[in-house]
Amino acid sequence: MVWFPRYIVFHTEIITGLLCKFFRVIADIYRSGNRQAFNVAFQKLGLDCANWPEPVYVDLMRRSGGDEEKMLTLFFNRIGWPTSLPTNEKDSFVKSVLRQKKKALEDYVSSSNLPLRPGVESFIDDALKEGIHVVMLTTYGRNGEKTARSLIEKLGQDRASKIKIVGKKEVEESFYGQLILGKGLSSGLDEQLLKEATKAAFMEKQRIAEEVASILKLSVDISTAPSEGFEMVVATLRAGAELTDLPVKNCVLISGSQTGVLAAERVAMPCVVIRNSLTARAEFQSAKVVMDGFGGADLTISKVRSKR
Repeated sequence: MVWFPRYIVFHTEIITGLLCKFFRVIADIYRSGNRQAFNVAFQKLGLDCANWPEPVYVDLMRRSGGDEEKMLTLFFNRIGWPTSLPTNEKDSFVKSVLRQKKKALEDYVSSSNLPLRPGVESFIDDALKEGIHVVMLTTYGRNGEKTARSLIEKLGQDRASKIKIVGKKEVEESFYGQLILGKGLSSGLDEQLLKEATKAAFMEKQRIAEEVASILKLSVDISTAPSEGFEMVVATLRAGAELTDLPVKNCVLISGSQTGVLAAERVAMPCVVIRNSLTARAEFQSAKVVMDGFGGADLTISKVRSKR
């Protein structure tokens, strides 16, 4: 008999049961949406000389490790900064471009122009039919929770109503988030919860210390998304498992980046990778399996079972 986890977690971005990292799993937002949003931002700011065709965008992503501030700095160092821009205002200029880009991306995602990955709706339906809880992680992606939630709405009201969402609030209110992220125990916790939290903190003191040490070491090695705090990624995975009241080992993370794979490995959560346009040739040695999409020859619920 093949054992199958009762929940699925999608990693962000792309949970218990199936946890999904949202942006790289549900839609390949980096192929068109993210790049297009930059180009719209350039137009809004009157930067006629700035335009990123896909080869330029992919090159900047790889050279910067996905850090969007570095992408802009590399690009304008190459073509030249606006002549009217004082040298000491480059940082504020970059931030203004990113603000415009974020707004453009929100508009793009809420429109009908960004397609979901083929097969993802059927995959989620199959999971729900089998009693698997699907959780979407929206916390640690660079594009923001508002954009993520707009994308979830594309799944349809009925389907979206059955999906659990872990955002910043859920992470901060989780036991792990309160104990590790420096939020402290909230005053609203009753006596029993306080006892459980205290007991958990005592029993896991050594494990947490080792984990934090590992986080500090790993944070300098993550090249795919250095702007995403590794500690927050780990906390998001744990919050997703906590939301469904299951141990992390009983969840499966579906991710689209090395950050998710490393975080899943750190908390001993099985991980399946769905490649996207930026990771088509990447290797994910710690993942249980690497697929190019959903359905058919790619990822299905039966394959999640067999790879668990």
